Amino acid sequence: MFDDQRQAAEPASRPLPAEGRPEAPDRDILDLGRTDSRPEGETARKPAQEGDEGQSAPDDESPDDSEPEDEEKRPNILRRHPWAFLFGGLAVVALCVGVFVYWLLYMHPYESTDDAFVDARSIAVQPKVGGYLVEVPVTDNQHVDAGQMLFQIDQRDYRIALEQAKAQVVADEAAIKNIDAQIQAQYANIDVSKAQIATAEAALKFAQEDAARYKDLAERGSGSVQQSQSATSTLQQRQASVQSANASLVAAQKQIGSLEAQKASTQAQMARDKAQVEQAELNLGYTTIQAVQPGRVVRLTGGIGAFAQAGQSLSMFVPDDIWVTANYKETQITDMRPGQPVDISIDAYPDRKIHGTVASVQPGSGTAFSLLPAQNATGNYVKVTQRIPVKIVVKEWPTDVAIGPGMSIVPTVTVR
Repeated sequence: MFDDQRQAAEPASRPLPAEGRPEAPDRDILDLGRTDSRPEGETARKPAQEGDEGQSAPDDESPDDSEPEDEEKRPNILRRHPWAFLFGGLAVVALCVGVFVYWLLYMHPYESTDDAFVDARSIAVQPKVGGYLVEVPVTDNQHVDAGQMLFQIDQRDYRIALEQAKAQVVADEAAIKNIDAQIQAQYANIDVSKAQIATAEAALKFAQEDAARYKDLAERGSGSVQQSQSATSTLQQRQASVQSANASLVAAQKQIGSLEAQKASTQAQMARDKAQVEQAELNLGYTTIQAVQPGRVVRLTGGIGAFAQAGQSLSMFVPDDIWVTANYKETQITDMRPGQPVDISIDAYPDRKIHGTVASVQPGSGTAFSLLPAQNATGNYVKVTQRIPVKIVVKEWPTDVAIGPGMSIVPTVTVR
């Protein structure tokens, strides 16, 4: 626009050239650009045609003057295509709204991680007693119920040990009965001793009276001295008999104490033998290895005819009680609480959708309970986002597929 005004003002102020011919108007860079863009036939002129320059100049100026006017009248692109800009703006706004709604409904309420796996308390099946395996009724990856037999060890040696222990208990019982009989016999001996004491005391009393009578007669001269001495001797014998009977009674009573001590010792021996019987029964029971809970037998190494030592691993056992351990970033558990619903996807079975709940959140990062925990107080410290184990339980696992520890899981917890 400014170029057009300047060009309109220039012809009035520019002096006419010599020889009465109007001078060609000056052109700026834009006009030169337009001139150069014309075809060669219109711009290039021969020297022989210089005389006709005056006549052709007005014709050349008319297109140049009309072009700026056309550009002034031509509307901009926004006015030429208003509906396109309107619909484009509406499309952008709709896209932003859609992205926000998608984030609000499908991303913001959930926390997900691919650092998750199936976990369980797997145990090693180990016998408590040694022996040759005579029966292995299970195979690899077989599901078993609680109480089902897994391995059978040869029981003959343990049955013999049990019978020996039982025979020893029977011998102890017989010894106790023998001691009881001896005690009863000793009580009878005590009664005999008491009767002997009574007889000796009665004879002693008669001897005392007899000796006193013969002594009195001898002193009065009615009896002989020999009879008096004989009565005195008889008295002394009766006294000795009484003392002997008392001693026999004391010995019989003490013998009962000795028999009671022997009985107590035999009873203790019998109790020990009974404990050996119980141990033998336990060892015999240990020869049959059973499943203590439902689960699967994996990594089976024991076979029929193999010698199993006490504590040797014969297989691994994976219980049916399994769960999911998800290692979430510490920035993801802000709103995570026990009881929140979880949607679980298994990499091995992507078409299966499993539902569970958050059971608990570990009070500490995984590295804090590792074998070699991080020592952040030494050396240069670089902050790293920690992972927090979250336990997720599932009420109903699929029963037609194999799911076990270590399988990759992608849990999505609804936290908001």
